[in-house]
Amino acid sequence: MTKRILVLVFGMAVVWMVSCTSNYTKLTKSTDKELKYKAAKEYFAKRHYMKAYTLLEDVAAYYKGTPESDEVLFLLAESYYRNKDYAMAHSYYKTYTRTFPRENHAEECRFMMGKALYDQTPDYRLDQTNTREAISALEDYVQLYPDGKHLDEANRLIGDMRDRLAHKAYSNAKLYYNLGNYLGNNYVSAVVTAENALKDFPESQYREDLSFLILQSKYQEAKKSIEAKRTQRYIDTVDEYVNFKSQFPNGKHIREAEKIYEDAKGYAKVD
Repeated sequence: MTKRILVLVFGMAVVWMVSCTSNYTKLTKSTDKELKYKAAKEYFAKRHYMKAYTLLEDVAAYYKGTPESDEVLFLLAESYYRNKDYAMAHSYYKTYTRTFPRENHAEECRFMMGKALYDQTPDYRLDQTNTREAISALEDYVQLYPDGKHLDEANRLIGDMRDRLAHKAYSNAKLYYNLGNYLGNNYVSAVVTAENALKDFPESQYREDLSFLILQSKYQEAKKSIEAKRTQRYIDTVDEYVNFKSQFPNGKHIREAEKIYEDAKGYAKVD
């Protein structure tokens, strides 16, 4: 009896799926734009986003210039976004903000432009062009809508991406540090890269790591310097330690920093 019920349920499900597919196929071939638009909204409500945007793409030109045109464009963007096609979603959100800068969904689309870019941002080790574009888009949102409903999330996403760029910079600086004197003085490059990162991302969670890397780099540069430059570079190292300690007196690198200082101060001839 149970097997018969399962077979019946399965059969009904198959019939329903075939019927739905058949209805959708008929819709795609229909010339009735209003019917397609109505169906697209129904598919969207049921989370069948690919079917929704396929039908909406077909009717978008028909509704251009009508009172429904902004809603069609917004649903197109939303359908692509919810189907995780972030590149297409970004394109339609952007088109909406340009075409309907004062309509109902303008603020939402301005925020989602940045959010769609954020969702395409790569791991910090890869090229960060998309990350910078996403930051710019979300900063535009914050500037245009200082009391916007997505303000907190926009700032959180911006902070997250700025940390990612800081992590990228720290990774680059660390690479220079690890290269040492290979094919030149890479400690200088490590210092410059880390200092630029601190200027660009002063609130980053990597601030202490970047600061300590500057201290390490100056110390190693001093140790491996020629005699004529060594004393001054040890003095620079001691000065950098003082700066580091003032900012991170209880930081995770403080013990290592103190060891560097104890060694450097003897060569720098300071008390």
